[in-house]
Amino acid sequence: MKSLTELYKIGRGPSSSHTMGPEKACKMFEQNYPEAASYKAVLFGSLAQTGIGHGTDNVIKKTFTKPVEIIMDAVTAVPHPNTLDLYALDSDGKQIAFWRVFSVGGGAIKIDGKASAEPAEVYPHTSFAEIREYCESEGINLLQYTVRFEGEQILAYYAKIWEAMQRSIEKGLSKSGVLPGGLNTERKAKMLYDPILEGESPETRLNRLVCAYAFAVAEQNAAGGTVVTAPTCGACGIVPAVLKYAQQRHGFSDSDIYRALATAGVIGNVVKTNASISGAECGCQAECGTACCMAAAAAAELFNLDLGQIEYAAEIAMEHNLGLTCDPVNGLVQIPCIERNAVTAMRALNAVELATFLTPSHKVSFDTVVDTMYQTGKDINGRYRETSEGGLAKTFFSKKKKSI
Repeated sequence: MKSLTELYKIGRGPSSSHTMGPEKACKMFEQNYPEAASYKAVLFGSLAQTGIGHGTDNVIKKTFTKPVEIIMDAVTAVPHPNTLDLYALDSDGKQIAFWRVFSVGGGAIKIDGKASAEPAEVYPHTSFAEIREYCESEGINLLQYTVRFEGEQILAYYAKIWEAMQRSIEKGLSKSGVLPGGLNTERKAKMLYDPILEGESPETRLNRLVCAYAFAVAEQNAAGGTVVTAPTCGACGIVPAVLKYAQQRHGFSDSDIYRALATAGVIGNVVKTNASISGAECGCQAECGTACCMAAAAAAELFNLDLGQIEYAAEIAMEHNLGLTCDPVNGLVQIPCIERNAVTAMRALNAVELATFLTPSHKVSFDTVVDTMYQTGKDINGRYRETSEGGLAKTFFSKKKKSI
Protein backbone atom coordinates (compact mmCIF):
# COMPACT_ATOMS: atom_id res chain seq x y z
CA MET A 1 0.00 0.00 0.00
CA LYS A 2 1.03 3.59 -0.59
CA SER A 3 1.74 6.26 1.98
CA LEU A 4 -1.14 7.76 3.93
CA THR A 5 0.02 11.12 2.58
CA GLU A 6 -1.50 9.88 -0.68
CA LEU A 7 -4.84 9.27 1.05
CA TYR A 8 -5.12 12.38 3.22
CA LYS A 9 -4.57 15.41 1.00
CA ILE A 10 -5.27 19.06 1.67
CA GLY A 11 -6.80 20.81 -1.31
CA ARG A 12 -9.66 22.83 -2.71
CA GLY A 13 -13.08 21.35 -3.40
CA PRO A 14 -15.52 20.49 -4.65
CA SER A 15 -14.24 17.18 -6.06
CA SER A 16 -10.96 15.36 -5.57
CA SER A 17 -11.42 13.26 -8.71
CA HIS A 18 -12.83 16.06 -10.87
CA THR A 19 -10.70 18.98 -9.71
CA MET A 20 -7.67 17.87 -7.69
CA GLY A 21 -6.83 14.94 -9.97
CA PRO A 22 -7.06 16.87 -13.26
CA GLU A 23 -5.18 19.80 -11.72
CA LYS A 24 -2.32 17.50 -10.71
CA ALA A 25 -2.26 15.88 -14.17
CA CYS A 26 -2.20 19.20 -16.01
CA LYS A 27 0.60 20.57 -13.83
CA MET A 28 2.71 17.47 -14.41
CA PHE A 29 2.01 17.52 -18.15
CA GLU A 30 3.01 21.16 -18.59
CA GLN A 31 6.14 20.63 -16.48
CA ASN A 32 7.13 17.76 -18.76
CA TYR A 33 6.36 19.64 -22.00
CA PRO A 34 6.97 23.34 -21.32
CA GLU A 35 8.02 23.89 -24.93
CA ALA A 36 4.44 23.44 -26.16
CA ALA A 37 2.71 26.47 -27.65
CA SER A 38 -0.70 25.28 -26.50
CA TYR A 39 -2.47 22.29 -25.02
CA LYS A 40 -5.66 20.31 -25.50
CA ALA A 41 -7.61 18.40 -22.86
CA VAL A 42 -10.32 15.88 -23.77
CA LEU A 43 -12.55 14.73 -20.90
CA PHE A 44 -14.45 11.45 -21.02
CA GLY A 45 -17.05 9.62 -18.94
CA SER A 46 -18.00 11.22 -15.66
CA LEU A 47 -15.40 13.96 -16.15
CA ALA A 48 -17.33 15.03 -19.27
CA GLN A 49 -20.82 14.47 -17.88
CA THR A 50 -20.38 16.34 -14.58
CA GLY A 51 -17.17 18.27 -15.25
CA ILE A 52 -18.87 21.64 -15.62
CA GLY A 53 -20.84 21.19 -12.38
CA HIS A 54 -17.67 20.14 -10.58
CA GLY A 55 -15.65 22.98 -12.10
CA THR A 56 -13.22 20.70 -13.96
CA ASP A 57 -13.06 22.98 -16.98
CA ASN A 58 -12.22 26.02 -14.85
CA VAL A 59 -9.49 24.15 -12.99
CA ILE A 60 -7.86 23.06 -16.25
CA LYS A 61 -7.98 26.61 -17.65
CA LYS A 62 -6.41 28.04 -14.48
CA THR A 63 -3.74 25.34 -14.25
CA PHE A 64 -2.25 25.66 -17.73
CA THR A 65 -0.22 28.84 -18.20
CA LYS A 66 -0.69 28.71 -21.99
CA PRO A 67 -3.85 28.43 -24.14
CA VAL A 68 -5.77 25.20 -23.71
CA GLU A 69 -8.69 23.78 -25.68
CA ILE A 70 -11.12 21.73 -23.60
CA ILE A 71 -13.38 19.11 -25.19
CA MET A 72 -16.11 17.22 -23.32
CA ASP A 73 -16.69 13.76 -24.85
CA ALA A 74 -19.45 11.93 -22.98
CA VAL A 75 -19.96 9.35 -25.77
CA THR A 76 -16.66 7.57 -26.45
CA ALA A 77 -16.12 4.44 -24.35
CA VAL A 78 -12.99 4.60 -22.18
CA PRO A 79 -11.31 2.16 -19.75
CA HIS A 80 -11.99 4.32 -16.67
CA PRO A 81 -14.97 6.63 -16.04
CA ASN A 82 -12.64 9.49 -15.12
CA THR A 83 -10.39 9.55 -18.19
CA LEU A 84 -8.53 12.64 -19.37
CA ASP A 85 -6.48 12.86 -22.58
CA LEU A 86 -3.84 15.58 -22.67
CA TYR A 87 -2.11 16.85 -25.82
CA ALA A 88 0.87 19.18 -26.16
CA LEU A 89 0.84 21.11 -29.45
CA ASP A 90 3.45 23.17 -31.27
CA SER A 91 2.83 26.59 -32.86
CA ASP A 92 1.38 24.89 -35.96
CA GLY A 93 -1.06 22.85 -33.91
CA LYS A 94 0.92 19.65 -34.43
CA GLN A 95 0.95 17.10 -31.61
CA ILE A 96 4.28 16.77 -29.83
CA ALA A 97 3.19 14.76 -26.79
CA PHE A 98 0.21 12.80 -25.44
CA TRP A 99 -0.85 11.38 -22.06
CA ARG A 100 -3.92 9.40 -21.12
CA VAL A 101 -4.67 10.01 -17.45
CA PHE A 102 -7.10 8.27 -15.10
CA SER A 103 -8.34 10.25 -12.09
CA VAL A 104 -8.89 7.34 -9.73
CA GLY A 105 -10.30 9.14 -6.69
CA GLY A 106 -9.06 11.15 -3.75
CA GLY A 107 -6.99 13.37 -6.04
CA ALA A 108 -4.80 10.44 -7.14
CA ILE A 109 -4.02 9.86 -10.81
CA LYS A 110 -2.57 7.12 -12.95
CA ILE A 111 -0.87 7.83 -16.26
CA ASP A 112 -1.40 5.12 -18.82
CA GLY A 113 1.89 3.42 -19.66
CA LYS A 114 3.88 5.35 -17.03
CA ALA A 115 4.02 3.20 -13.91
CA SER A 116 7.10 5.13 -12.80
CA ALA A 117 4.92 8.21 -12.30
CA GLU A 118 2.99 6.53 -9.49
CA PRO A 119 4.00 6.98 -5.83
CA ALA A 120 6.08 4.21 -4.29
CA GLU A 121 4.61 1.39 -2.23
CA VAL A 122 5.29 1.99 1.47
CA TYR A 123 3.47 -0.81 3.28
CA PRO A 124 4.21 -4.50 2.62
CA HIS A 125 0.63 -5.56 3.39
CA THR A 126 -2.46 -5.10 1.23
CA SER A 127 -5.34 -6.62 3.21
CA PHE A 128 -6.65 -5.85 6.68
CA ALA A 129 -6.24 -9.51 7.61
CA GLU A 130 -2.49 -9.25 6.91
CA ILE A 131 -2.21 -5.96 8.79
CA ARG A 132 -4.11 -7.28 11.79
CA GLU A 133 -2.03 -10.47 11.93
CA TYR A 134 1.19 -8.44 11.74
CA CYS A 135 0.14 -5.96 14.43
CA GLU A 136 -1.04 -8.67 16.80
CA SER A 137 2.14 -10.69 16.34
CA GLU A 138 4.28 -7.58 16.93
CA GLY A 139 2.15 -6.28 19.80
CA ILE A 140 1.63 -2.87 18.18
CA ASN A 141 -1.39 -0.71 17.38
CA LEU A 142 -2.20 0.84 14.02
CA LEU A 143 -0.53 4.15 14.84
CA GLN A 144 2.71 2.31 15.62
CA TYR A 145 2.22 0.29 12.44
CA THR A 146 2.11 3.47 10.33
CA VAL A 147 5.14 4.96 12.10
CA ARG A 148 7.10 1.76 11.55
CA PHE A 149 6.71 1.96 7.77
CA GLU A 150 6.31 5.71 7.22
CA GLY A 151 8.79 6.96 9.79
CA GLU A 152 8.32 9.44 12.66
CA GLN A 153 7.51 12.22 10.16
CA ILE A 154 4.03 10.79 9.66
CA LEU A 155 3.13 12.08 13.14
CA ALA A 156 3.75 15.66 12.00
CA TYR A 157 1.60 14.95 8.96
CA TYR A 158 -1.30 13.78 11.15
CA ALA A 159 -0.99 17.05 13.08
CA LYS A 160 -1.14 19.00 9.82
CA ILE A 161 -4.18 17.05 8.66
CA TRP A 162 -6.05 17.49 11.95
CA GLU A 163 -5.33 21.22 11.93
CA ALA A 164 -6.75 21.49 8.39
CA MET A 165 -9.83 19.47 9.33
CA GLN A 166 -10.55 21.70 12.33
CA ARG A 167 -10.04 24.82 10.25
CA SER A 168 -12.59 23.63 7.69
CA ILE A 169 -15.12 23.00 10.48
CA GLU A 170 -14.56 26.44 11.99
CA LYS A 171 -14.88 28.24 8.66
CA GLY A 172 -17.97 26.27 7.71
CA LEU A 173 -19.68 27.04 11.02
CA SER A 174 -19.01 30.75 10.65
CA LYS A 175 -20.67 31.17 7.27
CA SER A 176 -24.23 31.49 6.05
CA GLY A 177 -25.93 32.25 2.76
CA VAL A 178 -26.34 30.39 -0.50
CA LEU A 179 -23.75 28.10 -2.08
CA PRO A 180 -22.59 28.82 -5.65
CA GLY A 181 -23.72 26.68 -8.56
CA GLY A 182 -27.30 27.70 -9.29
CA LEU A 183 -29.23 25.29 -7.07
CA ASN A 184 -29.72 27.98 -4.40
CA THR A 185 -28.62 25.51 -1.73
CA GLU A 186 -28.59 27.29 1.60
CA ARG A 187 -25.77 26.72 4.08
CA LYS A 188 -27.16 24.92 7.15
CA ALA A 189 -24.15 24.22 9.40
CA LYS A 190 -24.54 27.46 11.35
CA MET A 191 -28.28 26.83 11.77
CA LEU A 192 -27.55 23.42 13.27
CA TYR A 193 -24.76 24.61 15.53
CA ASP A 194 -26.06 27.91 16.94
CA PRO A 195 -29.40 27.15 18.63
CA ILE A 196 -29.63 26.63 22.39
CA LEU A 197 -32.60 24.32 22.79
CA GLU A 198 -34.36 24.24 26.14
CA GLY A 199 -34.72 20.69 27.43
CA GLU A 200 -32.56 19.26 24.64
CA SER A 201 -31.67 15.64 25.34
CA PRO A 202 -28.05 14.41 25.11
CA GLU A 203 -29.05 12.26 22.14
CA THR A 204 -30.53 15.21 20.27
CA ARG A 205 -27.47 17.32 21.01
CA LEU A 206 -25.25 14.50 19.71
CA ASN A 207 -27.18 14.39 16.45
CA ARG A 208 -27.22 18.15 16.06
CA LEU A 209 -23.51 18.76 16.72
CA VAL A 210 -22.17 15.86 14.68
CA CYS A 211 -24.39 16.92 11.79
CA ALA A 212 -23.35 20.57 12.17
CA TYR A 213 -19.67 19.64 11.89
CA ALA A 214 -20.29 17.40 8.88
CA PHE A 215 -22.38 20.09 7.16
CA ALA A 216 -19.70 22.70 7.89
CA VAL A 217 -16.94 20.80 6.10
CA ALA A 218 -19.13 19.56 3.24
CA GLU A 219 -20.41 23.10 2.64
CA GLN A 220 -16.88 24.45 2.60
CA ASN A 221 -16.07 21.83 0.00
CA ALA A 222 -19.12 22.70 -2.10
CA ALA A 223 -18.04 26.35 -2.06
CA GLY A 224 -14.56 25.44 -3.33
CA GLY A 225 -12.94 25.90 0.07
CA THR A 226 -9.94 24.01 1.43
CA VAL A 227 -10.69 20.57 2.89
CA VAL A 228 -8.96 17.25 3.55
CA THR A 229 -9.68 14.25 1.34
CA ALA A 230 -10.88 11.62 3.82
CA PRO A 231 -10.83 9.77 1.54
CA THR A 232 -12.34 12.20 -1.04
CA CYS A 233 -13.66 15.74 -1.22
CA GLY A 234 -17.24 14.54 -1.65
CA ALA A 235 -17.02 12.61 1.64
CA CYS A 236 -14.73 15.06 3.43
CA GLY A 237 -17.09 15.95 6.30
CA ILE A 238 -17.54 12.52 7.88
CA VAL A 239 -14.21 11.79 9.57
CA PRO A 240 -13.69 15.37 10.85
CA ALA A 241 -17.23 15.49 12.28
CA VAL A 242 -16.82 12.27 14.24
CA LEU A 243 -13.36 13.20 15.53
CA LYS A 244 -14.37 16.74 16.50
CA TYR A 245 -17.41 15.58 18.42
CA ALA A 246 -15.49 12.78 20.15
CA GLN A 247 -12.77 15.17 21.24
CA GLN A 248 -15.25 17.77 22.42
CA ARG A 249 -17.40 15.35 24.39
CA HIS A 250 -14.76 13.02 25.83
CA GLY A 251 -11.75 15.31 26.09
CA PHE A 252 -9.41 13.33 23.84
CA SER A 253 -6.04 14.98 23.28
CA ASP A 254 -4.68 15.88 19.87
CA SER A 255 -2.28 12.93 20.22
CA ASP A 256 -5.31 10.68 20.63
CA ILE A 257 -6.76 12.15 17.44
CA TYR A 258 -3.52 11.41 15.56
CA ARG A 259 -3.86 7.78 16.67
CA ALA A 260 -7.41 7.76 15.35
CA LEU A 261 -6.34 9.32 12.05
CA ALA A 262 -3.74 6.58 11.61
CA THR A 263 -6.37 3.89 12.17
CA ALA A 264 -8.82 5.57 9.81
CA GLY A 265 -6.07 5.97 7.24
CA VAL A 266 -5.15 2.29 7.29
CA ILE A 267 -8.81 1.37 6.75
CA GLY A 268 -9.16 3.86 3.89
CA ASN A 269 -5.93 2.63 2.34
CA VAL A 270 -7.19 -0.97 2.32
CA VAL A 271 -10.29 0.13 0.41
CA LYS A 272 -8.30 2.29 -1.99
CA THR A 273 -5.84 -0.54 -2.66
CA ASN A 274 -8.31 -3.38 -3.12
CA ALA A 275 -11.42 -1.64 -4.44
CA SER A 276 -12.06 2.04 -5.19
CA ILE A 277 -12.77 5.36 -3.48
CA SER A 278 -14.16 6.88 -6.69
CA GLY A 279 -17.87 7.66 -6.99
CA ALA A 280 -17.55 7.56 -10.77
CA GLU A 281 -16.22 4.02 -10.58
CA CYS A 282 -18.27 2.47 -7.76
CA GLY A 283 -20.95 4.93 -6.63
CA CYS A 284 -21.12 6.81 -3.35
CA GLN A 285 -20.58 3.58 -1.41
CA ALA A 286 -16.94 4.04 -2.45
CA GLU A 287 -16.83 7.61 -1.11
CA CYS A 288 -19.22 8.08 1.81
CA GLY A 289 -19.14 4.33 2.46
CA THR A 290 -15.37 4.34 2.82
CA ALA A 291 -15.45 7.53 4.90
CA CYS A 292 -18.00 5.86 7.18
CA CYS A 293 -15.61 2.91 7.65
CA MET A 294 -12.75 5.26 8.40
CA ALA A 295 -14.76 7.29 10.91
CA ALA A 296 -16.08 4.17 12.65
CA ALA A 297 -12.58 2.71 12.93
CA ALA A 298 -11.23 6.05 14.20
CA ALA A 299 -13.87 6.26 16.92
CA ALA A 300 -13.29 2.63 17.89
CA GLU A 301 -9.58 3.42 18.26
CA LEU A 302 -10.34 6.43 20.46
CA PHE A 303 -12.43 4.24 22.76
CA ASN A 304 -9.54 1.75 22.98
CA LEU A 305 -11.35 -1.09 21.26
CA ASP A 306 -9.15 -3.96 20.06
CA LEU A 307 -8.30 -4.74 16.44
CA GLY A 308 -11.16 -7.20 16.14
CA GLN A 309 -13.66 -4.58 17.28
CA ILE A 310 -12.09 -1.93 15.04
CA GLU A 311 -12.42 -4.30 12.09
CA TYR A 312 -16.04 -5.07 12.95
CA ALA A 313 -16.96 -1.39 13.29
CA ALA A 314 -15.48 -0.68 9.85
CA GLU A 315 -17.19 -3.73 8.36
CA ILE A 316 -20.61 -2.73 9.71
CA ALA A 317 -20.11 0.78 8.34
CA MET A 318 -19.39 -0.47 4.82
CA GLU A 319 -21.92 -3.31 4.79
CA HIS A 320 -24.78 -0.90 5.38
CA ASN A 321 -23.65 1.50 2.69
CA LEU A 322 -23.48 -1.19 -0.01
CA GLY A 323 -25.25 -0.12 -3.18
CA LEU A 324 -25.24 3.58 -2.30
CA THR A 325 -25.48 5.50 -5.58
CA CYS A 326 -23.74 8.68 -6.65
CA ASP A 327 -26.33 10.94 -8.31
CA PRO A 328 -25.36 14.58 -7.69
CA VAL A 329 -27.98 17.07 -8.86
CA ASN A 330 -26.59 19.21 -11.69
CA GLY A 331 -23.20 17.58 -11.16
CA LEU A 332 -22.69 19.70 -8.04
CA VAL A 333 -21.37 18.28 -4.78
CA GLN A 334 -24.38 19.62 -2.88
CA ILE A 335 -27.56 17.54 -3.19
CA PRO A 336 -27.56 14.86 -1.78
CA CYS A 337 -23.85 15.01 -0.92
CA ILE A 338 -23.81 17.54 1.93
CA GLU A 339 -26.67 16.01 3.89
CA ARG A 340 -25.30 12.54 3.22
CA ASN A 341 -22.07 13.46 5.01
CA ALA A 342 -24.06 14.18 8.16
CA VAL A 343 -26.19 11.04 7.96
CA THR A 344 -23.12 8.89 7.35
CA ALA A 345 -21.22 10.42 10.29
CA MET A 346 -24.05 9.34 12.58
CA ARG A 347 -24.01 5.88 11.03
CA ALA A 348 -20.30 5.57 11.82
CA LEU A 349 -20.98 6.19 15.51
CA ASN A 350 -23.79 3.65 15.47
CA ALA A 351 -21.42 1.08 13.96
CA VAL A 352 -18.99 1.56 16.85
CA GLU A 353 -21.75 1.02 19.40
CA LEU A 354 -22.72 -2.28 17.76
CA ALA A 355 -19.12 -3.43 17.44
CA THR A 356 -18.49 -2.76 21.12
CA PHE A 357 -20.94 -5.47 22.13
CA LEU A 358 -21.33 -7.84 19.18
CA THR A 359 -17.80 -8.44 17.85
CA PRO A 360 -17.54 -12.10 18.99
CA SER A 361 -20.55 -12.99 16.85
CA HIS A 362 -19.65 -11.24 13.61
CA LYS A 363 -19.24 -13.33 10.47
CA VAL A 364 -18.10 -11.01 7.68
CA SER A 365 -14.49 -9.81 7.51
CA PHE A 366 -13.60 -6.28 6.47
CA ASP A 367 -11.70 -7.58 3.46
CA THR A 368 -14.80 -9.49 2.33
CA VAL A 369 -17.05 -6.44 2.52
CA VAL A 370 -14.48 -4.34 0.64
CA ASP A 371 -14.41 -6.89 -2.17
CA THR A 372 -18.22 -6.96 -2.13
CA MET A 373 -18.37 -3.17 -2.41
CA TYR A 374 -16.12 -3.23 -5.45
CA GLN A 375 -18.15 -5.91 -7.19
CA THR A 376 -21.38 -4.09 -6.33
CA GLY A 377 -19.96 -0.85 -7.67
CA LYS A 378 -19.10 -2.46 -10.99
CA ASP A 379 -22.67 -3.77 -11.21
CA ILE A 380 -24.31 -0.41 -10.50
CA ASN A 381 -25.75 1.11 -13.66
CA GLY A 382 -23.62 3.93 -15.04
CA ARG A 383 -26.48 6.40 -14.55
CA TYR A 384 -25.86 6.12 -10.81
CA ARG A 385 -22.09 6.55 -10.87
CA GLU A 386 -21.47 10.30 -10.84
CA THR A 387 -22.90 10.96 -14.30
CA SER A 388 -26.01 12.85 -13.09
CA GLU A 389 -28.08 10.88 -15.60
CA GLY A 390 -30.28 9.03 -13.13
CA GLY A 391 -31.60 8.88 -9.59
CA LEU A 392 -32.10 12.12 -7.70
CA ALA A 393 -30.11 14.03 -10.32
CA LYS A 394 -32.84 13.18 -12.84
CA THR A 395 -36.03 13.17 -10.76
CA PHE A 396 -35.20 16.40 -8.91
CA PHE A 397 -35.85 18.48 -11.99
CA SER A 398 -38.68 16.38 -13.44
CA LYS A 399 -40.64 16.64 -10.16
CA LYS A 400 -39.86 20.34 -9.92
CA LYS A 401 -41.26 20.98 -13.39
CA LYS A 402 -44.46 19.10 -12.54
CA SER A 403 -45.00 21.22 -9.43
CA ILE A 404 -44.77 24.52 -11.33
